[in-house]
Amino acid sequence: MSSFHVGGKVVDRVDLLRKKQLPWRLDVWPFAVLYGAWLASILPSLDFVDAAIVFGGLVALHILVWLFTGWSVDFKCFAHYSKVRDIHQADSCKITPAKFSGSKEVVPLRFRKIPAGSSSAADLEEIYFEFRKQCFVFSNEKGTFCKLSYPTKETFGHYLKGTGHGSEAKILAATEKWGRNVFDYPQPTFQKLMKEHCMEPFFVFQVFCVGLWCLDEYWYYSLFTLFMLFMFESTMAKSRLKTLTELRRVRVDSQILMVHRGGKWVKLSGTDLLPGDVVSVGRSSGQNGEEKSVPADMLILAGNAIVNEAILTGESTPQWKVSIMGRGSEEKLSIRRDKSHVLFGGTKILQHTPDKTFPLKTPDGGCVAVVLRTGFETSQGKLMRTILFSTERVTANSWESGLFILFLVVFALIAAGYVLMKGLEDPTRSKYKLILSCSLIVTSVIPPELPMELSIAVNTSLIALARRGIFCTEPFRIPFAGKVDICCFDKTGTLTSDDMEFSGVVGLNETTDLESDMSRVPVRTVEILASCHALVFVDNKLVGDPLEKAALKGIDWGYKSDEKAVPKKGNGQPVQIVQRYHFASHLKRMAVIVRIQEEFFAFVKGAPEIIQDRLIDVPPSYVETYKKYTRQGSRVLALAYKSLPDMTVSEARGLDRDVVESGLTFAGFVVFNCPIRSDSAVVLSELKGSSHDLVMITGDQALTACHVASQVHIISKPTLILGPASNGVGYKWMSPDETVNIPYSEKEVESLSETHDLCVGGDCFEMLQQSSAHLRVIPYVKVFARVAPEQKELILTTYKTVGRITLMCGDGTNDVGALKQAHVGVALLNAMPPTQSGNSSKESAGEESSKSVKTKKSKPALEAPGKSGEGTSKATVASKSDPINRHQAAVDMQRQKLKKMFEELNEEDGRAPVVKLGDASMASPFTAKHASVAPTTDIIRQGRSTLVTTLQMFKILGLNCLATAYVLSVMYLDGVKLGDVQATISGVFTAAFFLFISHARPLPTLSAERPHPNIFCAYVFLSLMGQFAIHLFFLISSVKEAEKYMPDECIEPDADFHPNLVNTVSYMVSMMLQVATFAVNYMGHPFNQSISENKPFRYALIAAVGFFTAITSDVFRDLNDWLKLVPLPVGLRDKLLIWAFLMFLICYSWERLLRWAFPGKIPAWKRRQRHAVSNLEKKKEV
Repeated sequence: MSSFHVGGKVVDRVDLLRKKQLPWRLDVWPFAVLYGAWLASILPSLDFVDAAIVFGGLVALHILVWLFTGWSVDFKCFAHYSKVRDIHQADSCKITPAKFSGSKEVVPLRFRKIPAGSSSAADLEEIYFEFRKQCFVFSNEKGTFCKLSYPTKETFGHYLKGTGHGSEAKILAATEKWGRNVFDYPQPTFQKLMKEHCMEPFFVFQVFCVGLWCLDEYWYYSLFTLFMLFMFESTMAKSRLKTLTELRRVRVDSQILMVHRGGKWVKLSGTDLLPGDVVSVGRSSGQNGEEKSVPADMLILAGNAIVNEAILTGESTPQWKVSIMGRGSEEKLSIRRDKSHVLFGGTKILQHTPDKTFPLKTPDGGCVAVVLRTGFETSQGKLMRTILFSTERVTANSWESGLFILFLVVFALIAAGYVLMKGLEDPTRSKYKLILSCSLIVTSVIPPELPMELSIAVNTSLIALARRGIFCTEPFRIPFAGKVDICCFDKTGTLTSDDMEFSGVVGLNETTDLESDMSRVPVRTVEILASCHALVFVDNKLVGDPLEKAALKGIDWGYKSDEKAVPKKGNGQPVQIVQRYHFASHLKRMAVIVRIQEEFFAFVKGAPEIIQDRLIDVPPSYVETYKKYTRQGSRVLALAYKSLPDMTVSEARGLDRDVVESGLTFAGFVVFNCPIRSDSAVVLSELKGSSHDLVMITGDQALTACHVASQVHIISKPTLILGPASNGVGYKWMSPDETVNIPYSEKEVESLSETHDLCVGGDCFEMLQQSSAHLRVIPYVKVFARVAPEQKELILTTYKTVGRITLMCGDGTNDVGALKQAHVGVALLNAMPPTQSGNSSKESAGEESSKSVKTKKSKPALEAPGKSGEGTSKATVASKSDPINRHQAAVDMQRQKLKKMFEELNEEDGRAPVVKLGDASMASPFTAKHASVAPTTDIIRQGRSTLVTTLQMFKILGLNCLATAYVLSVMYLDGVKLGDVQATISGVFTAAFFLFISHARPLPTLSAERPHPNIFCAYVFLSLMGQFAIHLFFLISSVKEAEKYMPDECIEPDADFHPNLVNTVSYMVSMMLQVATFAVNYMGHPFNQSISENKPFRYALIAAVGFFTAITSDVFRDLNDWLKLVPLPVGLRDKLLIWAFLMFLICYSWERLLRWAFPGKIPAWKRRQRHAVSNLEKKKEV
């Protein structure tokens, strides 16, 4: 088989390849033949100049083919590799990753011998490849590649019997199989990144243009442009390098641990751990007191620990980790379910208690644990992989700008062909000059400042966002923010605040009213609240779940470090905790055994629906009471207890969890409130009003989520929640008050969503994925409740599949996958960085700020060309020919602008947020230092502004280029040229206009109207064609009119410039067209400031109009002489001014008409969704 279907989360398909010998590669032998043919037949038969032109063409083609192997993986495979069917003949493979997880790659296929366990058996051969730091091994049974397996799914009995790797041979085999426990990814060098940037198609094209200008003696200008391009690319490369270097700093702590190998305890570094090692682990700190983190994912066999997992979950609440001693020995481990037994790599142990009774004694008093996964397979490694590889980099030179330029090149080619055809009719013309003028027409269509213009528009937004405390690591995602049509929000910590408020207790008497006076609540209920929790003392500070802290504070009890709860006032009995059964997410409850005086009790708290089945006697209003409060958005927990018979403490500790948590007596519901942030509702209603769909994705319960969603305008219609049907067969939609029941059918989801807002819980997700209905259901749901992190990611990839542009706003690392998958991920950092004195704050703040800030070093380099080049530039103005000065002026202004921009960015440097792994912001393109969702509107406003600015730039450049192509071709043949000074002045105006356009500020409020997301749409095409036709008509008729007044004289196309009437008229007309183009295509309201509000642009326009009125009416004769313009006859002058005014009016009306006829609207995603569904069904049939 030449290809294997893997179908995993990372790899979709593997094709087997074999590398060709160098002479047989498709970018080698065909060209060897062509060069031979050129030497043998073309060189002798043509004259040298023509032969050289042919040779130049061949070299250009060869370079292009070579570049294509870098641009396209498929083309590289076609040129450099051959497909093979037998896996033993292959030496490489082409990996096609799963959808939305990056681009294809070619990786080497490796073979290794595995030493057999016994001496008689033959060595086994293993075939594997590494892709994005994961190892895939060929499995003969399955006939495809599978991920390298780790010992993570064995029974608990198997782990408890393990004593680590017994012999040297086993250690060697394990090292060979799994490798060392390190994060080793190649440190990208500046050279490598720079090469990647310089291989971009756009950059190559520009270097090609520069080469052409050099041929036409435009040395100074060309080299200057080249220098600017390299400066710009190197700045970008440097900033990427800095981000990647930050990631390098995350590594496995090289602490020394005690490891049980070969039957004895030995000291080993954390980087040498192997899966299956039995280790002793505890709280450890380095020489300078900093705490060391856990080196790999491990399962606790004996003892327990309290761990800070903020680096993985983003939640600062410490977690209890307990040993697997109490679990059934036949049960199999599932890391996702049994989180409470697993220490994850990268997390920090705050304190640990060893188990003295375990048979394997540790020499250093640590907990006994067995290593499950190492390196990039640990949870921390997985997070690193997400950050490094999950999506492609977004750049400015997207396919859209490329296609737009191709569209312009077609026009240029027509013009160049016309010049070539006419030129070849005249035998006296120089072939070299002719080919050159044709190439110049083609390249003049691509304005050299385009990438800089785009970057300037983006950078202006970067600075504006940085001023508002929003930092961006992928600047070219800003225009995406303008296209967003669906905004997803996490609930806890994003829309609501992190702090819980204790409201009171309910359900003890017949009423459903809340009792907030604790003195009127039964003592037993208060005792449960005081002791049934997982709070602990770490370094004399009480840490734990904010909910449990709020409860202790609400009942006014204290908790001591010896695990005793005591009332602060009054004469209640102290409660001593004897044994804890920790909260487990799959059980949704926790329990403690306590001793009050000499009696033992079991206290339990958990989700009301879970506790209900464990009560002896359920009160009649039980369900009604707890649902009343969850519908109001409160968090409700049920409390229960039972008294235990007399026993010793050790017997109490040995009780089975199921015994403790059954046969309970109800002790009331405790109610907590989570306040919604003050500005959430305002911000979300603005987003909804500006034609965005809103969605909530939360780990919280469905009723609570729906209540919060209705408060912040996500839900406005009657709500339906999807859940399992009461008879246990199938699913049904149910309203929160359970009055409406509709059976679930995936075909009816779309029609239901028109009358209701839908909510889906995490428990129904499995069903949706198994029945492949997620494409039919997810796009219509408004609230997702009880969602796991992987499911958050699935929701976003589904939206992308149906063609929506997504924004995700979250705060914890559990949002990382989703933030990375969204087009625009916004991470909220609740903490402001502490300000330190002196220089250190600069360093800490600059450590991992946004990419935009990383341009410090390039500042002096950008100033240099100006200083050295000023003298020469003034000297060359007079002597060089036309396009140079116009571009020169433009480039000077660009340089000033970029310089100013870098300075502004560097001012921001000191204020960048301090970001650590564990903040969601590590993976997210946008990071906001705010504890509110307001930054989303800022990002969308800037995004829309940048999108509109780039769109108008493309339109203006398009119109200017079409006119240039016409002027350079038809008029060139008629001998019409521009003078030096003329070109310079028009260049200055163009540069000034572009500069002021990109400085338009976005309006403070978001409009309901949307910008056009794409360059290719009816609006842009009709606008361009219509305006170009009007411009062309104006230009041709003006020149024809001027020719009436001109004596018949023959003008040589290659001759030097001298002033005449036709030239004067064509120059004035092109100036008028230029001004009209900017004025007509400027996009003001409803996204940016209007022309009257954007003062610099308004003044520039007025100045330009004044200028051409002055030169046309010939008021200042000296000025016209300096510009080499001849006086106009009176009739012609008046005609020109009237025609110019009419041309402007017609263009303006045409543009306004089109804007009214084609408003921007939410993309039609439903068609794409149906298409995706039908594709999925076809796949299933196959």
